[in-house]
Amino acid sequence: MKKTIFLIGVLFVALTSRAQNVGFADVAERTVNTVVHIRTEIVTRGNSYYDFYGYLLEQLYGGRIQIPDNVSVGFGSGVVISPDGYIVTNNHVVEGARKIEVTFNDKHKREAQIIGTDPTTDIALIKVDAKDLEFLTFGDSDKVRVGEWVLAVGNPFNLTSTVTAGIVSAKARNINILGEGTIESFIQTDAAVNPGNSGGALVNTNGDLIGINAAIASRTGGYEGYSFAIPSNIAKKVVEDFLIYGSLQRAYLGISMIEITEEFAKYKGLDYLSGVFVAEVFEGGAAQKAGLQKDDIILSVNGLTVDTRAQLMGALGQYRPGDKVDVKIKRDGKEKTVKVTLTDYPR
Repeated sequence: MKKTIFLIGVLFVALTSRAQNVGFADVAERTVNTVVHIRTEIVTRGNSYYDFYGYLLEQLYGGRIQIPDNVSVGFGSGVVISPDGYIVTNNHVVEGARKIEVTFNDKHKREAQIIGTDPTTDIALIKVDAKDLEFLTFGDSDKVRVGEWVLAVGNPFNLTSTVTAGIVSAKARNINILGEGTIESFIQTDAAVNPGNSGGALVNTNGDLIGINAAIASRTGGYEGYSFAIPSNIAKKVVEDFLIYGSLQRAYLGISMIEITEEFAKYKGLDYLSGVFVAEVFEGGAAQKAGLQKDDIILSVNGLTVDTRAQLMGALGQYRPGDKVDVKIKRDGKEKTVKVTLTDYPR
């Protein structure tokens, strides 16, 4: 039966004795008050009956008919990242919302305003009028290791924050859920996550925010062992863009790429499977200006190894136009490092 990717929005509690052995109880205690419940109202005007007859009335008699709004209610979670009320969540939780209500773990409520949204990473930043809030700090998701323990924290039912534990199953996962031109480089975990927990926190055993929970893979819509989080380094960069520049700053390398499989390596006569193959260098892009060529193999960006498209896009997603990065390549069997000044992503 085909497995489907679901955007998520809920979570359940399961702290076991094995989790307590690595200090999860202390981390959970510090984290639950930083995760909030988000309720949104989204208005649609999809009533074709009123649209049609309202139009006729206006054309025939010059009058107008009040078309009733269709209001849908959505739920998700968010993570407080500053004492003065900035909250990071998923774009799909708040996109199109006319009203956003935030409920904290102590059950007090605040209305929130959208500061910025980015569908290409599924990150949004909202703000409530508050002070002295408990908050989480961003950790370095590049240092996350497969196999390390993590906690997933969310507030799905407007009750109190809930916690599950698991390990990092994989990094730089591309699950083809956000669409064309997006950045997918998810952290995959086996922490139990279910619909309703979008925008919740993924934290390590130090209590650092290393990801924003965003999706699950499931046949039924319920948890089946695969959940995905947006790496904190990408989320942090997007949040800083909103706060400093007022809009997303998207860096651009200017290539098309192919992942190197065993079959592709045989076809190209390559004796290695590492790196990302440069299929084309675009005119006027950062890669061309830096001297990258078709058939080059990109091995790393600023020391971060890249073997897949998701890894390369995830690495570039942490930078802005104008940033300089060291791109290690292999050309004609020899390795070299090229300094690349990233350009602005074409809109």
